[in-house]
Amino acid sequence: MKNESIPQNKSMLVSDFDGTITKFDFYDLVCQQFPDISGGYWHQYESGALTHFEALRLIFAGIRAPEEALLDIIRRMEIEPRITDAVSRLKAQGWDVAVASAGCDWYIRRLLAEKKVTMAVYSNPGEYFPDKGLLMRLPEPSPFLSPELGVNKVAVVRDALNRYERVAFAGDGRPDLAPALLVDPKRRFAKAWLAKKLHEINEPFIAFERWSDVAEHLLKEGPLS
Repeated sequence: MKNESIPQNKSMLVSDFDGTITKFDFYDLVCQQFPDISGGYWHQYESGALTHFEALRLIFAGIRAPEEALLDIIRRMEIEPRITDAVSRLKAQGWDVAVASAGCDWYIRRLLAEKKVTMAVYSNPGEYFPDKGLLMRLPEPSPFLSPELGVNKVAVVRDALNRYERVAFAGDGRPDLAPALLVDPKRRFAKAWLAKKLHEINEPFIAFERWSDVAEHLLKEGPLS
């Protein structure tokens, strides 16, 4: 569904969060610290018995710990240390920046707030309760709702392509393949699984290690007139 609002800027960077803007995934760190919470849910997702969203929802709901323990985990995700400066410089050159994530905005918004970064976040809402776990919900209502993932990254990118002159995408995992293929290869950034897969299917991309590398590459293009 197209978002009819007219953006002030002419360019948009849509980025995954876990493993892209951060070094580590929240899911991986949580499962390392609480190895008993998975309950075979991820295997059920891989076999097709559960959706990606349902598997994560059930796993996150199994966490039992003081909130401070969860805050310590999200700090260990290691958000890009130069993100504040990178986003500021991108915006100065006419770029909007948005997160599109199949994770939970409970930790995404906290990490961005700690860095004093303001950007659009399309992710699954949630709240944490020490005795109930991280309760993640589908993002309803939303033009970018996906029953499978929670957030339809393809829809986010297509909306951006409808409204901006330049669109870039950065990601690292399986849910990032389809949206990455929608953008111009010279603005398609990939690492980890996504980079390997794009190489396998002979699709061009720009490899990156740190999210700030993505920003620096886009800044070299200069602003649109």
